[in-house]
Amino acid sequence: MISKVKRYVSRHAANMFGWSTNRKIVVIESDDWGSIRMPSKNIYQECLKAGYRVDEIAYERYDSLASEDDLELLFDVLNKYKDQTGRPAVMTANILTANPDFEKIKSAGFQKYYYELVADTFDRYPNHSGCLDLWKEGKERGLFYPQSHGREHLNVSGFMEALREGNEDALFGFNHRMPGSIPLESSKGGNKFVESLRYTNPMDKGEKLSIVIEGLNLFEELMGHKSKSFMPPNYLWSPDFNEAMSQMGVRYYQGIKNMKEPLFDGTVQIHSHKLGEVNQFGQKYLMRNATFEPALNKDNDDTVDKCLKDISIAFRMNKPAVICSHRLNYVGFIDEKNRDRNLGMLDELLHTIKKRWPDIEFKNSDQLGMLIEKNS
Repeated sequence: MISKVKRYVSRHAANMFGWSTNRKIVVIESDDWGSIRMPSKNIYQECLKAGYRVDEIAYERYDSLASEDDLELLFDVLNKYKDQTGRPAVMTANILTANPDFEKIKSAGFQKYYYELVADTFDRYPNHSGCLDLWKEGKERGLFYPQSHGREHLNVSGFMEALREGNEDALFGFNHRMPGSIPLESSKGGNKFVESLRYTNPMDKGEKLSIVIEGLNLFEELMGHKSKSFMPPNYLWSPDFNEAMSQMGVRYYQGIKNMKEPLFDGTVQIHSHKLGEVNQFGQKYLMRNATFEPALNKDNDDTVDKCLKDISIAFRMNKPAVICSHRLNYVGFIDEKNRDRNLGMLDELLHTIKKRWPDIEFKNSDQLGMLIEKNS
């Protein structure tokens, strides 16, 4: 009961301020596309045998590089539902353009970091060689709209330092071609190595910005267009990066009400934003105010209902519904039941949205940002 009250209050608070509209707009934002995370079923079993409780954390249990089958089945569900203008349901897919090149890093004795492009990662996996083409096809069909989520979902400096120091967990992850690992002694806290934008000193902070900028350049080469929006991984972001991002063409930030700025002492400073808020460089903030994460919800029988309540609150308070729904919900490469179960719930969610709000409009994050610019 207490958790339900907290959710109810937080959802109303998230929608209280900022840009408003009486249009029924739904945006689905999904992070982590292109990142390795758990490489295979075999490695998942190796983790369990070694005592790593990867079965206790959904991101370690289900999340992996989405296969061709995963993408095609997701597209089938999205394409079933059209809005009042005839546009299909669309997912803003926040992608990583690279992953660690483990062989080169090993050859360099952990003294230098190397990455491989996500296209090369796809080519090394068994059912993934056509995934980049499917990303582009999804974009052309208006189903899957890639935006930048960074270069790789890995804290490069932290991972490399841990490897050089002989950290047991980091070495286990590296030897199994994973971006880091959860701690052996406890699964609590998860894999901190994936916090790509946490930094510990001014030099490290500058390196993190350089990585993000390189990720934007790689995104343009990969997808053929600039990323107009950016989704900071793990909601970690320094406002000091905004000027450089603006120069790269980033006009919108995806995120949540309270974003976290890393501080050198390991803590964070909270920066609260509202929908449509404009910073000094003219960049606008988008705001996630609904959640659809069945893979994270142990009581997933009510996942659809919870999301519908979030959407209802947003519409009642004259806000677009911006749904957070990570990649791990739609991946079956490790566990097909995870994908099939959650796609069924996505189907139910979209069906109910269409039935309850016939005048619904499906938009990607850029389209929402442009609409806010036009009507501010």
